[in-house]
Amino acid sequence: MEFTSLVFYLFSAILLLSGLRVITAKNPVHAALALVLAFFTAGCIWMLLEAEFLAITLVLVYIGAVMVLFLFVVMMLDINLEEMRRGFWDNLPVAALVATLMVLEMATVLSSGYFDYATPLAKPAGYSNTKELGLLLYTDYVYPFELAAVILLVAMVAAIGLTLRRRPGRKWVDPAKQIEVKRGDRIRLVSLAPQKPAAAKAAEEEEA
Repeated sequence: MEFTSLVFYLFSAILLLSGLRVITAKNPVHAALALVLAFFTAGCIWMLLEAEFLAITLVLVYIGAVMVLFLFVVMMLDINLEEMRRGFWDNLPVAALVATLMVLEMATVLSSGYFDYATPLAKPAGYSNTKELGLLLYTDYVYPFELAAVILLVAMVAAIGLTLRRRPGRKWVDPAKQIEVKRGDRIRLVSLAPQKPAAAKAAEEEEA
């Protein structure tokens, strides 16, 4: 076995273990950190396959932005760990069955003439995988790409609509009313009688 294939399988094992840790960790912060490790290991595999653009995108977008946001949200929210873990062991048999089928499928693919597929093919001089990816993405796959963008936009609008919908017991803020507020609605001037400090008042009482 070549050294490249050995490193590939090492990174793959780390990726599988970190992914398993994501769904089995009791602490959500630990699960998020395991997901960071999974993303970083996937980026290393992309680098090993000479897909530098995908590796850098995975590290910058998912680890640098998405997972940092996840960590902030997880650390700021008061999450009930017992409620999150409820029903985990009930769904474990089905999840184990699906995982077993996936492992068998991957083993079948790897054992049918693709065992050394981790070794990249030789590229001609001046080859740029970023350019090739861009050409394929914006020529042959431009319609699926635009469709995915529309689906993400619809999902974003739906998430905002579900978050801002009026529900009983939920505070609602109307931006139009916020703009119409005058200074007198926010500030109230109250006239108070002059008061002496407690020490001066005690001294006057002793003199009296």
